[in-house]
Amino acid sequence: MSANKSAPAGLDVGVDVGGTFTDLMVVDKASGSVRIAKVLTTPDNQAFGVLAALDEAEVALERLQSLNHGTTTTTNALLERKIARCGLITTQGFRDVLELGRRTRPQPYGLLGSFEPLIPRQLRLEVPERLDAEGEVVVALDEDAVIAAMAELAAAGCQSLVVHFLHSYRNPVHELRVLELARTHWPNRYVTAGHRILSEFREYERGTTAAVNAAVQPVLAAYIERLQNELAEQGFGHELMVMQGNGGSVSASIVSEAAVHTVMSGPASGVMAAAATTRAAGIDRVITYDMGGTSSDVGLVLHGVPQVTAELDLMYATPIHVPMVDVHTIGAGGGSIARIDDAGMLVVGPESAGADPGPICYGRGGRTPTMTDANLVLGRLDPDDLLAVDNPVSRDHVCDLMAQHIGAPLGLDGEQAAAAILSVGNNLMAGAIRMVSLSRGHDPRDFKLFAFGGAGPMHAAALARELGIPEVLLPARPGITNAIGCLSADVRHDYVNTLNVLLADLDIEAARSIIAEQIANGRQTIEREAVAVERIEFLHFADLQFQGQTHVLTVPVPGRELTVTGLRDAFAEAYWQRFMVELPEIRPLLVNLHTAAIGRRQGFDLAALATGERAATLAGAEIARWRTWFTEGWQETPVYARSRLPADAVITGPAIVRQSDCTSVIEPGDRAHLDAIGNLIVKVEP
Repeated sequence: MSANKSAPAGLDVGVDVGGTFTDLMVVDKASGSVRIAKVLTTPDNQAFGVLAALDEAEVALERLQSLNHGTTTTTNALLERKIARCGLITTQGFRDVLELGRRTRPQPYGLLGSFEPLIPRQLRLEVPERLDAEGEVVVALDEDAVIAAMAELAAAGCQSLVVHFLHSYRNPVHELRVLELARTHWPNRYVTAGHRILSEFREYERGTTAAVNAAVQPVLAAYIERLQNELAEQGFGHELMVMQGNGGSVSASIVSEAAVHTVMSGPASGVMAAAATTRAAGIDRVITYDMGGTSSDVGLVLHGVPQVTAELDLMYATPIHVPMVDVHTIGAGGGSIARIDDAGMLVVGPESAGADPGPICYGRGGRTPTMTDANLVLGRLDPDDLLAVDNPVSRDHVCDLMAQHIGAPLGLDGEQAAAAILSVGNNLMAGAIRMVSLSRGHDPRDFKLFAFGGAGPMHAAALARELGIPEVLLPARPGITNAIGCLSADVRHDYVNTLNVLLADLDIEAARSIIAEQIANGRQTIEREAVAVERIEFLHFADLQFQGQTHVLTVPVPGRELTVTGLRDAFAEAYWQRFMVELPEIRPLLVNLHTAAIGRRQGFDLAALATGERAATLAGAEIARWRTWFTEGWQETPVYARSRLPADAVITGPAIVRQSDCTSVIEPGDRAHLDAIGNLIVKVEP
């Protein structure tokens, strides 16, 4: 179905805020030209970094048609506990559900550890009400108690409110009534009803997801409103779009209603860019590997579709159960700090030097070695031409500090210490790739490695060799791939309802009516947004498990219509692919039905990213020769300008390929060539 909105020619911008850098890409739809910018992130107020990137790219805001923003605001707020003060109203007798959880421990094999729930106990209040598991009212809602609880929580300084009643996913009548009362008795608009964020069983996960939403809602709303106003003052006359963790985007006017969906929006944008790139390149299976300044994110794209999960544990005892791109994150990035621990072992990350002071080579006073410093010492980076560095320091200075802090305790010189740092860091990142592939039934040898981020292309070939991955794909603009993902993201909203019924007992017409209602809600929500979309599509999924099991498998709903036979066959196939076993004697259970409503936006030609004046020969693209370290030892290494590589060039490693947004390393013996849309394909020798 086509939407009734169309977008005139103008400028489209995607901007992603990372832990170290803020990346931006602007596409002129009239000419097809592309401009990029990369500036340091401003942690205290990310809006300053966004505005600086727009200024760096010389974007005329009055010409700006759309701006899609990937933000770490909510993720950072949770990790750093810079969240709003929340109050909770819940069913009498259940105030401690969020704290009891699943009876896990912060340290599974230790006796120490602490847990601080998002909402402290004194701000979790109970009121008389009760529904049974079928949604029938057992105890009527005490409205006077609700009003009194609201008054008490408001007086205690709560900025947001969570309403979380037992079995509300089955019947939300009491939560809906509290929302009505809140319009009169709660001082602001920040009220979260658990069933509206997650209409699933499991009261603990539904409660924590709602609590996360309430905790970040005022934080996100304040940031987005401030950014929207600042953009408007400078001439931007359209709706700001915000990237979500599910890989889609949502307009700023409604983003705070379900703020929890913006958690992990940054990693999601990179995976979406990888999906768009691989579809254009005709590649079916890739492992995405995004190494930035603070962390590395790894995901899977199968047949051009990112893998999505509804289970994320961003931090201990705080599961978030909303659909989001399935990304595994580790604290290993270019800025990850190397240190010697109490046992005398070399450790890399998860602490990061960030943007200020940053690595030693940034020249801002940093004195603790990082992975970026190790790459510089080993001849993979030019100390005089580092991005966003105004006061570069010498290689010798970095090497001396490397020897002092890392080498001396281990009996190594500075260069050997740098090599050790890379070895440890690469081992961490290889483990993350195994986590999203081997641990989920996928052989990494069947995939290509899609490497991006400011630091990813420096490590990709070494990781691929370690894991037996035959090829590495380096996109045209690896350092701003996340911004490309923001630019190309569609509008998306997800809906889920719990059925929790044996397939054999499923009322198929009732199930079809649930999907029909999800479709109607999705269409209505997209049409509320002032966003140009070409058409609206719907994807349907089912969560299934064998009776008696705890964990579910998510499968696409097969065919054009929901059927019991189709669900049973799809689940059996997915179970076989994951576990290589058949269990015909156990009955399958349909737990949840999902619908993703997607407003497809106008795309852009990825080939426009591969711009530059091509040299006639490979020699004509060579700009320098560096002494570079590899596992084989130090080697004289040619350095090429990527923008000047001939279209038919074949590069045999060792080699370094430089561009404004990143540096790529081709290991000795590997061979690289450009494809039709400017991706650099590296064949990795075993």
